[in-house]
Amino acid sequence: MNRTEKSKSLSGVSRRSLLLGAAAAAAAVPLVAIRTRPAQAAEFSFKVATGQSLTQPINARLEQACARIQEASGGRMELKFFPASQLGSDTDLITQVRSGGIEFLNIAGSVISTVAPGAAITNVGFAFADYDHVWRGVDGPVGDYVKAQVEKAGLVIAAKASDNSFRQITSASKPIRTPADLKDYRIRVPVSPIFTSLFTALGASPTSINFNELYTALQTKLVDGQENGLVAIEAGKLYEVQKYVAETNHIWDPFWLVANRRAMAKLPPDLQEIVRREFDRASMEQRADVVRLNGSLKDQLSARGLVFESADKPAFRAALTQAGFYKTWKDKFGTEAWKALEAVTGELS
Repeated sequence: MNRTEKSKSLSGVSRRSLLLGAAAAAAAVPLVAIRTRPAQAAEFSFKVATGQSLTQPINARLEQACARIQEASGGRMELKFFPASQLGSDTDLITQVRSGGIEFLNIAGSVISTVAPGAAITNVGFAFADYDHVWRGVDGPVGDYVKAQVEKAGLVIAAKASDNSFRQITSASKPIRTPADLKDYRIRVPVSPIFTSLFTALGASPTSINFNELYTALQTKLVDGQENGLVAIEAGKLYEVQKYVAETNHIWDPFWLVANRRAMAKLPPDLQEIVRREFDRASMEQRADVVRLNGSLKDQLSARGLVFESADKPAFRAALTQAGFYKTWKDKFGTEAWKALEAVTGELS
């Protein structure tokens, strides 16, 4: 059985036990069983899907939220949960949520930008200095802009953003410390134009690959390295096929819970309020989980053989400026979006 089949197969194992147990072990968060009414009583039966690895905290938090929504709705609403790309790759899932095949999808901002290009505003390279910048922006003017762009794609954002982490560059063959180390480097990036643009500007050779295909791409040397947050690196067991981690923090990426607009409109106002309240709670709890995990993951990954390297962040940003990366994306996003971003980050050269 290959890795994709393993991630999709939950036979013989309670999906709830697996998800909640994995997240509890990672984040040391007490979990409470919630009694739900029989599914046949539901007036609305919706699907919730994710493309994230089973052990990522977002899966446990969303499944908890699904149970709370069913309980709070008095059994009027049933949410069936399909984590870890069980219903397809990221690009497949986007197609399904737009068509109504699934009603809710947790997806990275970098990936949803393939159908809502403005969502990529959160992925401008080296824009956010820290989490203070991140949450002031995403819970404020930057998030408001993204929500408007997603609505243009026929979707709605159903909850506050959750944390897909600051991203780091990994490699199997050599440390990546400066832009020169990326010259002609074959690096996997998400299916996202701004990621491709960033690494092209830095002299690398980026290749867009869905996350559920990443481990195999690294194992077979289709690409030399990749970039992701530490949570995703650990959850995807990428330490088995990579050696070095450059602490670049080059991009922060959100998770957005997007919903099919027609499906959300069918819900009466009281159910919409329950859905948003419980999914917002899941997002806030996941943010706290990631804070706890990031406090320990570096040591855990070092123990598993990964070597952490300091990166010359000013050199990377200077290289992007020289290559015209910021000017290009300012022109693409437009004055309104760029002004919202710089209101949080300060001027981007």
